[in-house]
Amino acid sequence: MVDVVPVEVALSDMAEMTVCEEHYGSESLQQRYTRLDDGSIVKRAIGGQRFSSLVQFFRSVFLPQGYPESVSKDYLSYQIWDTLQAFCSSITGTLATQAVLKGVGVGDENATAAAATITWLLKDGFGKVARILFAWIKGTSLDCDAKRWRLFADILNDFCIFLELVAPVFPLFFTGIVCVAGVGKAIVCVSGCATRAALTMHQARRDNMADVSAKDGSQETLVNLMALFAGLVVTPMVADNPLLTWFLFFVFTCLHLFANYNAVTCVVMETLNQSRLHILVSHYLRTGVVLNPAQANVQEPVVFAQKKATRIKLGSPMSSIIQRAPDLDRAIHSNSEGRYLLGMPTLTENLAPEGPHTVTPGGSHDSRPVATEPEGLEDGEISEDDPSLVELGSDVEAASLSEMQ
Repeated sequence: MVDVVPVEVALSDMAEMTVCEEHYGSESLQQRYTRLDDGSIVKRAIGGQRFSSLVQFFRSVFLPQGYPESVSKDYLSYQIWDTLQAFCSSITGTLATQAVLKGVGVGDENATAAAATITWLLKDGFGKVARILFAWIKGTSLDCDAKRWRLFADILNDFCIFLELVAPVFPLFFTGIVCVAGVGKAIVCVSGCATRAALTMHQARRDNMADVSAKDGSQETLVNLMALFAGLVVTPMVADNPLLTWFLFFVFTCLHLFANYNAVTCVVMETLNQSRLHILVSHYLRTGVVLNPAQANVQEPVVFAQKKATRIKLGSPMSSIIQRAPDLDRAIHSNSEGRYLLGMPTLTENLAPEGPHTVTPGGSHDSRPVATEPEGLEDGEISEDDPSLVELGSDVEAASLSEMQ
């Protein structure tokens, strides 16, 4: 949306009258439209900074249109950390590529092309199977716990690079090691791409998800180009120097993990997943105060899943709750409103809700035992109709509470 601001001028300025000013985003280059005596309209940039055109060019190439209003408040901080981690990952990836090529026989006159091809095909084949299996098993939880899976993907990626670096040291097990690394990188690809899509959806605030995603791709491409030139400098230095190779791997891996941790912890998701809902309900039951999204996100675990006394599944099929007539009677009795059903087979608790608006109260109902209800509160549930929940910025329209393993 272009903001057009009409400007009033005195009659003495009619020789060159300003018709309006426009801008897209508070930090974008503003334009002023001026009407001359001959009736023509002239467009001029407002500001006159020496490098404004150059800065505006890079902003239009690498930032979404309308920045910063068109994206979430955590966009810039996340992209800075994400850029740093991408550079570090590219450098360590270059070291791993060199090690794998050396392991398959590049530069070895005794190695055969057929053996190298078979190793590569096995590596890719196992990776493709792993992609399918991982997406099948964990696909539903990637949206709900995007931050944790994002960090998991980068930690696993570093481990796979470690395996590729160490593989040439064990020539008898080289094929097996690179196949395991290929499986791990396939999982990284699925979880990384899927969670990136979830984060892009969070960042896009003006139905501009495609633009945000495209500009993120441009930023990543620029970083990879910078890493490529750095790799051209580093590769000759580490060719016959394993000590330097491991030193660089250690330094850039530590920096990579540090950047990734800061990237996911700076993201403030407004939707409620199980971890954030558990934190919000627990705090509400203890104090009677509803946390805002920023406060809840700070407490959200991003490395390990939150430990709970009861394993909770939200959005489960009816068959997991109702197996006999008494089960149905008990489930209906547990909720007089009939908007969701609670079941407790063995040690697992399942909820079968009708939609997003029933998932939130169902999840908060299930979380009530985690704390003692404060004096003066008649009900421990947090409803999506509670004005404080919505006014503080939580998004109760989107359901991010699906089954978590």
